[in-house]
Amino acid sequence: MTESNHLIPESKFDFGAIQRLQQLDPQDLIPILPELLVWLQDINWPVAIPMSKILLTVPDEIVPHVRDVLHTDDTEWIEWCLQYIVGFLPVALIRKLEPEIRRIADSPTQWEHETESHITAREILNTLDHDPENS
Repeated sequence: MTESNHLIPESKFDFGAIQRLQQLDPQDLIPILPELLVWLQDINWPVAIPMSKILLTVPDEIVPHVRDVLHTDDTEWIEWCLQYIVGFLPVALIRKLEPEIRRIADSPTQWEHETESHITAREILNTLDHDPENS
């Protein structure tokens, strides 16, 4: 068992892992970000929302992992990442995901349309359009 195993929730009710993660220096999360992001696949899991807040403590580092999710066909996971991660990122980091977000907004798959991810993506793009630094 590696040292980080006790940090990754074992079940959707593993609040002990959430507490351990909250006590860590955010930089210690970086090696296990992919394993932690998995817990946003279903926002109804009790650990999902606290996990999203933990992931937002390393905004620069979570962006490439969110990009990977946006390239999957798991439309619910995409929706939850858009709502609970991307929507809370600084504008400069959202811009790094703009091509993926724009694709979802402008050319959603049937499933992205059904989960209304295209609407969430449009709302996020709207924040970019109204950013005062947008010149």
